[in-house]
This record gives sequence, C-alpha cells and structure tokens, in this order.
Amino acid sequence: MTIVFLLEEKSMKYFLDGILPQILPADVSYRTIPHEGKSDLQKSISIKLKGWTQADTKFVIVQDQDANDCRELKQKLVELCKPYKRGVLVRIACHELEAWYFGDLNAVSEAYGKDLRGLENKRTYRVPDDIIHPKEQLKKILPVHQQISGAKEIAKYIDVDVNRSLSFQMFVQGVRRLCTVEE
Repeated sequence: MTIVFLLEEKSMKYFLDGILPQILPADVSYRTIPHEGKSDLQKSISIKLKGWTQADTKFVIVQDQDANDCRELKQKLVELCKPYKRGVLVRIACHELEAWYFGDLNAVSEAYGKDLRGLENKRTYRVPDDIIHPKEQLKKILPVHQQISGAKEIAKYIDVDVNRSLSFQMFVQGVRRLCTVEE
C-alpha cells in the first residue's frame, strides 16, 4: 500500500517526512506532496484523485484551519473528494501546523536547545489547538525559528504518542486506521 499526502505547504511536508516512519507500518510506503497554499491544494485534489493510477493507493489531505470553521472546512474538502471514490482521509491542523509543535514542547526544546516545557502550564499554551496564531507565538518565543528548517528539526524529536494537540492525535489515529482498512 502507498499513502499519498496532499499538503498545503512545504513545512508540513518536511515535518511529516520526519514523523511518518513513527506512524506507518514498515510495509506502507508514502509520498508527501506540498502545494503553494490552500487554493493550490484544493485545485489539485481532483487532478490527483482522478489521475493517480498506482493500485492500492490511499490519500491523506492535510490543511491548516486558519480562521475557518474546522467542521465546515473538513466537509468542503470531503465534498471535493467524493466524486472519485478513493480512500481519502481529511485532517485539519488546528489552527496551523505550529500548534502541533506546541503539543510537544519537549521536542521543540530539544530542537532549539532551549527549555520551553514550562510553557505548557501557562494558559495561552495549555491547549495547543486553542492557540489562535501559533506561528506568530512560536516566532515570539523563538525568533530564530524558520518554517522549513524548524519543521525538519522539530520532527526529529516529536513523540507521536504523547503530543497534546488533539488535531495532531486525530491525524495520527486516522493515518494508522487508514493503514488497516481494506478497500
């Protein structure tokens, strides 16, 4: 089986490339395909689902929530997939990928050599998916953070089973379930 990940941006690609070996069984291969934002991703869905000819392929679509209603956004993406009758999992990163980093501050601390674990007890950071602008918050705390290099470095330390972001846990559980479902 192959799983193709259709992603909103490059930083998600590099992050997933680092963590997917922890999530996927050894006999499942994967491809991560980044896009140039939401519009590009959404336009690409029909092209990829219709044109992908490799047998035994499933798809995972990951997009940031940003200011959208999470359920409405997920439903919109599900509707884009329906005509193609393919195995597709849609997951939304609440609010942005960086909230997933806040879900494992130990990993961020290790990646940057700065102990940030105490932040998880502060109200602003207690629930990672409730951080409205996690990208901005991360930049305030770590001015040296860059999206691509940060995604690669943080991914090295992420513990997929203890991350406190609910949207991250939904992603992990969904991908693991997708690997066990027969079409």
